[in-house]
Amino acid sequence: MSVVDIKIPSIGESITEVTLSEWLVKDGDYINQGDIICELESDKATVEMPAESSGAIKITAEEGQEYEIGAKIGELDTSASAGASSSSSEKPQESTASETTTSQAPATSGDKNFPSPAAQKILNEKNVDPNSVQGTGKDGRITKADAMNVETASPKKSSPPPTKEVASTPPSFGGSREKKVEKMSGLRKTIAKVLVEAKNTTAMLTTFNEVDMYAVMELRKKYKDAFKEKHDVGLGFMSFFTKACCMALKEYPGVNSQIDGTNMVSFDYVDMGIAVSTPKGLVVPVVRNAESLSLANIEKGILSLALKARDGKISLEEMQGGTFTITNGGIFGSMLSTPIINIPQSAILGMHNIVQRPVAVNGQVVIRPIMYIALSYDHRVIDGRESVSFLKTVKELIEDPSRLLLDV
Repeated sequence: MSVVDIKIPSIGESITEVTLSEWLVKDGDYINQGDIICELESDKATVEMPAESSGAIKITAEEGQEYEIGAKIGELDTSASAGASSSSSEKPQESTASETTTSQAPATSGDKNFPSPAAQKILNEKNVDPNSVQGTGKDGRITKADAMNVETASPKKSSPPPTKEVASTPPSFGGSREKKVEKMSGLRKTIAKVLVEAKNTTAMLTTFNEVDMYAVMELRKKYKDAFKEKHDVGLGFMSFFTKACCMALKEYPGVNSQIDGTNMVSFDYVDMGIAVSTPKGLVVPVVRNAESLSLANIEKGILSLALKARDGKISLEEMQGGTFTITNGGIFGSMLSTPIINIPQSAILGMHNIVQRPVAVNGQVVIRPIMYIALSYDHRVIDGRESVSFLKTVKELIEDPSRLLLDV
């Protein structure tokens, strides 16, 4: 018998441990080289782990547990033959005893729309026939993202319910007293750890200002159709704020600096992190050299990264190395907030919703679209004068967007 250890691979710079979120095969299954055998979660993303060899698998690690890079999680008996056990590629995910068997037959590797193991599981849960799904993977293969985007065809198969605790006292009078207890995902636990670390290890302060969005909104209203027709991408507010921040960072480079041990590191470029909300949590993909991009290329870069993040297709490299971050809570209706620094960066800009407010313009009270903006910064790196001046510069550039185009 020839046995090969299955170990957690290195999945990115600075990542030392991951959570084994889910096995996509069963103990004893025969695995072909390249088959996806499990999913791993880090603080950056969820990745699928392929088999490096063919053979019968022996699982030695549990789902939901954290493991260091290089840790052994199973074995492959490479001397086993395919006929000795059921192939995971032929049976990506069988129903458990507690699940209701559906009338759909699993797709086989010969089918045009053959799903990955992760995709097959999602399709089973949604009660969707793989033959009705158009795959976007290689040779029409149905990916996990394809399965997630499919609408549920009918009520899900029954599955073991989440753990519930019911309070026995005091007595309830007409209302539910149930509560649901669910285990935190590995990604959510890591996000929590990083955010607490940011709060505990930085001297974080937040300064605020307000921006009159009238000029930008009028410019966008006038040219958005022509912009869309020429560049094949919409003209949003994020590109204006990205450009304004890049220009302000050039004027106040201390805001674009970081602490590295006992050293200060400054950058002559801006790798702009754009916070994106996904079903599994907040991720921050990075637009490289944003200071050298046009509004159109900034919009294209943001759109491409946001779609990848929401579909679970973004790579770790695309989320590493940012020097400054923008987060837009306004899309969810936030009026004002104090965003938390995305360490090791030293500052983050928070955008908020736009509200019609009465303001004084040239001695007259007029109604204008106003947005509150916030800059959270590490006071160890950035002085109050720099932070306030930076935010004021961003405000002035947005209120006079012609300066963004003329670089003045």
